[in-house]
Amino acid sequence: MEISFFLKGLLVGFSIAAPVGPIGVLCIRRSLTYGKKTGFISGLGAATADAMYGCIAGFGLSLVSNFLVSQQVLFKIFGGLFLCYLGWKTFLEKPATEAATSNQIAGAFASTFFLTITNPMTILSFLAIFAGLGLATANHYLDAVILVLGVFIGSASWWLLLASGVSLFREKFSDRTLKAVNQISGVIILGFGMIALVTGIKG
Repeated sequence: MEISFFLKGLLVGFSIAAPVGPIGVLCIRRSLTYGKKTGFISGLGAATADAMYGCIAGFGLSLVSNFLVSQQVLFKIFGGLFLCYLGWKTFLEKPATEAATSNQIAGAFASTFFLTITNPMTILSFLAIFAGLGLATANHYLDAVILVLGVFIGSASWWLLLASGVSLFREKFSDRTLKAVNQISGVIILGFGMIALVTGIKG
């Protein structure tokens, strides 16, 4: 067992989660609207999907990864449609007047998990990074488990950092400002969805 596998997984998970995309926008918006807990749970959905893709790359499950890559057009279309739905819903949503319910928190987790798992670029990124760092040749299942654990914790750490930082400004936002945040976030998410749809349709 090598601690280096955990540290490398930590770095990979953090670096893949950090770039701001549609999930980052959702996490920021939900942290401002509902607070740190809901924002972090949103990110945790993405971190769980990252860990699943880390398992596929870390355990060398080429059959699964090849299938996912071969179906990337379908995934882009489904993911794009879902992003468009979330974008439109976010745009119309009014500022929250109370804390998120358990159903809303569960929905926050499920939505980001689905968006991440249907993004074929995620598995391609993991395969490329693992191969480049020599992580695809782990000789022991325990090393692979430690590697994936590092990926999950690294990704989750980024979402906790983002949600905590954003939620500090929550009390300074008026309802009018939060409504503007919802509308701007909705337009951005809708834009990501349209790009994914166009890319998927073009094949």
